[in-house]
Amino acid sequence: MHEYLRAVRLPNAERADLGDKLEQYVLNPNHRHGRHKARVFESVLGITLVNREILANAILTAARNSDEAEARGDNGHGELYVLRFPLQAAAGAATILTAWIVRHGEDFPRLTTCYIL
Repeated sequence: MHEYLRAVRLPNAERADLGDKLEQYVLNPNHRHGRHKARVFESVLGITLVNREILANAILTAARNSDEAEARGDNGHGELYVLRFPLQAAAGAATILTAWIVRHGEDFPRLTTCYIL
């Protein structure tokens, strides 16, 4: 972690919201940008839209249990955080990077993206 970033817990991580980011973007083989991430998740971990709950559960568990999120500051829309965690799946293992925002006027983190490092 860079020395200017501080390790913290995601605020109100027990209410972390994945929205439809996994279905519509990260694991969507038809999304213009997400299809590349989808291909990597499938080839490295065997995770696709069909078994997306593996990734969803891992992300939520990491969000709730880690105190190693990096606070990245305010981007004008809210406070940004990055959290990395290891994931072991049936097809392999990888480190996952998740990015979160706590929007102005809200008090819980929303997933903005995730990918395999």
